[in-house]
Amino acid sequence: MPVNDDDLVHQKFFHLLLLLVSVALGWVLLPFFSAIFWGAILAILFQPMQRYLTARFGKRRNLAALTTLGVAILIVIIPLAVVAVTLVQEIALAYAQIKSGQWNLGAFFQHMLQALPNSVQQLLGRYGITDISGVQQKLMEGASQISQFAAAQALSIGQNTFQFVVSFGVMLYLVFFLLRDGGEIGQRIRRAIPLDNEPKQHLIAKFTTVVRATVKGNIAVAAVQGFLGGLIFWMLGINGSLLWGVLMAFLSLLPAVGAAIVWGPAAIYFFMTGAVGKGLILVAFCVVVIGLVDNLLRPLLVGKDTKMPDWVVLISTLGGMALFGINGFVIGPLVAALFMASWDIFTQDEEGGNV
Repeated sequence: MPVNDDDLVHQKFFHLLLLLVSVALGWVLLPFFSAIFWGAILAILFQPMQRYLTARFGKRRNLAALTTLGVAILIVIIPLAVVAVTLVQEIALAYAQIKSGQWNLGAFFQHMLQALPNSVQQLLGRYGITDISGVQQKLMEGASQISQFAAAQALSIGQNTFQFVVSFGVMLYLVFFLLRDGGEIGQRIRRAIPLDNEPKQHLIAKFTTVVRATVKGNIAVAAVQGFLGGLIFWMLGINGSLLWGVLMAFLSLLPAVGAAIVWGPAAIYFFMTGAVGKGLILVAFCVVVIGLVDNLLRPLLVGKDTKMPDWVVLISTLGGMALFGINGFVIGPLVAALFMASWDIFTQDEEGGNV
């Protein structure tokens, strides 16, 4: 059936209107981007529990959604809040100890220099790195700047407490309704995507798989690795074990690099200062125990067939975090996975003669 000019104009106008209202809605919701983003992530992660409880509660979706939300708060939100508060206290304590001299950075640096060969010490001396007082002053200045930055961030959070509370409430509110109505919303999204059924299902499956792998799998592995790393630091008497454990958990999200950025220098310090036994214990524990966690838990929680190449995950995670902050460790790999899936579909269609 031929399309006349009026119908074509009306169709183009409607498409333009659809684009404009979509962009406008995105602009209106932008201040709550993080709340909406994490609300959707939590809803995706806990949707299987919602379906199970709905069946158990006789299809009472409100009760099932409320129960699932309570479980999410109990096992995700409350532990994160406790860790965040404790971490802030740990950072404040570490800075106070550095400022008071309890952490004698100059003595640590002196021990490490004395353990180096004379040729290396002479080379470092040419660049003024062997000046203990100067290095200690620079370290103190750096610590002071970090403390001032942390204080400024804390002040900003305090001034924006109302906005934080509102965003947190929006997230919980959204999680409830996404859990309750997730099935209908998912069907509407599928119908709205202008693709054939097969590539549409492939992209949706890839989306949910990457969300599950990145959030549930990688965060669980990172949490276990951070806990074990902080535990061994505490057993070996390293100050700020909670701080280092959280840092190892965060860095564990990066493949190929990971927690070794933290425990590696600590092991080197032990070896260079003569504490060979502690160094060997730290290396053995981190390589064997923490390494086994990654090799055993990650395939169970993520699945062997869902992993992208490590270099793609690393680059996309770093790029995502550079653009979107903490949200980027999910957004980056998700964009990379959808990119690879889209090009796979295009290649298959081209080879099949459909393009």
